[in-house]
Amino acid sequence: MKSGNVLLGVLAGVAAGALMGILLAPDKGTNTRKKLLTKGGDFADELKEKYDELVTTLSDKYESTKSEAEALLAKGKAKYSEVKKEVVNHTP
Repeated sequence: MKSGNVLLGVLAGVAAGALMGILLAPDKGTNTRKKLLTKGGDFADELKEKYDELVTTLSDKYESTKSEAEALLAKGKAKYSEVKKEVVNHTP
């Protein structure tokens, strides 16, 4: 998750830099507003893409961990049954 925080910080820095560049550039107000809307839309699209990637990654890790846990549980149950049979068969 640390790399996610770094990525979010970089994206925020890029957005802040673009915003400052547009606001300080000598241009008409209508042009500046159009640029802000375009940059804001681009930033929102990038942020949504990164969010979707994060959700996909977390979902994949969840499914992987769930599968491993189910396999481990099945192995444990099989071992339990095996030991139980041995105990029952060796009881005088």
